[in-house]
Amino acid sequence: MILTLLFTTFVTVFLAEMGDKTQLTTITLSSTTNKPLAVFIGSSLALILATLLGALAGGSIANLVPAFLLKLLSGIVFLIIGIKLFTQIKKESTSDS
Repeated sequence: MILTLLFTTFVTVFLAEMGDKTQLTTITLSSTTNKPLAVFIGSSLALILATLLGALAGGSIANLVPAFLLKLLSGIVFLIIGIKLFTQIKKESTSDS
């Protein structure tokens, strides 16, 4: 059970982080400083700390708010973000024409 959760978390976070702004920033810093090990250690520690804060906050929130409500709220938030992005793209495509 723990190995399944560990693997699922690893794959999900690994795929989510590929090509995002954190990776692009790390590439830029590494190429401009010529110290890839220092950049690797710094970015790794930052990701670990951010993930720790997220995990602790998630655990605390899960104890206070029922799971179905969290799923509902996250679904609504993602739906709102999707609608905003869609309307923004529509505005940009109509202004380009």
